[in-house]
Amino acid sequence: MPLPKPPTVAIVDDDASVCRAISRLVRSLGYKAETFSSGQKFLDRLDAAPSQPVDCLVLDQQMPEMRGLEVQGRLVAAGRRIPIVFITAHETARDRDQALAAGAIQYLTKPFGDEVMVRALEAALGRKEFHGL
Repeated sequence: MPLPKPPTVAIVDDDASVCRAISRLVRSLGYKAETFSSGQKFLDRLDAAPSQPVDCLVLDQQMPEMRGLEVQGRLVAAGRRIPIVFITAHETARDRDQALAAGAIQYLTKPFGDEVMVRALEAALGRKEFHGL
């Protein structure tokens, strides 16, 4: 019997160091990590490889060209249900409320610890309920 495939976590952030750090954490959990420097590159990947599902999305809210909320809106409009963990350096209550109302699993403010991200990922992947710190 073949082993189950590890979940794929997509990380979208215009800061390469954030992508690297979260990618390392994701891989340390035994998950597959894919990184993207923009929301459009992530959406293009979904269109180009529909047979390779993304199980969870870590999505930066503040990016040039396309904000995280717009990426989320496009996913919802296309009927793509991908659990999202938002990350941001500049949280506003309005953005957080809008993201969560549209189905985001969590909305984390940078900087956050590995433990917080691990719990958010586990919640997004249906492994545990997120309780924060």
